[in-house]
Amino acid sequence: MRISKTTHNALQILIATAKSGNNLVKGAAIAHELGLTEQNTSKIVHLLSRGGFIKAVRGPQGGMTLALNPADIRIGDVVLAMERMTIEDERQVHGGFNDIFDVALDAFVSVLNQHTLADVVRSKRGGPLAGLSGKQAKSKGQKSKRKTAAILDSVRKQRAHTTKARGLPK
Repeated sequence: MRISKTTHNALQILIATAKSGNNLVKGAAIAHELGLTEQNTSKIVHLLSRGGFIKAVRGPQGGMTLALNPADIRIGDVVLAMERMTIEDERQVHGGFNDIFDVALDAFVSVLNQHTLADVVRSKRGGPLAGLSGKQAKSKGQKSKRKTAAILDSVRKQRAHTTKARGLPK
């Protein structure tokens, strides 16, 4: 599964906001830092605010800060909140595949939710989303792979059960 550019930028904005600590950070500063337009940044900040991830303060002394502790912001929750509209659009196009997509989405979000914004910010790799790859992922190594394998096994069993219950071929 892939995430949209908007979702990727939302994660980048959350990381930049988390790095500012409790200080209000200006949207224009983040836009400049990330190479985004101020208009696009404003749109994404609005979505993050509606999702409960960011508190935005208007006015000349305004800015934004995280609405939650970075350790309480799970990456999968952010992706799910940002991708929700895209997922709903896809459901209309694919019709009868909704159950399959629901199971796949649950597995995808479950794996992403093994990581928090705090994990990503703490990452020593320095890259914007380094916490989701590189040294940290390697140090978790086999444990992370076993969790992913267990989730995929569960998804396969659920799919087989659903298919069998409907009398459809596997």
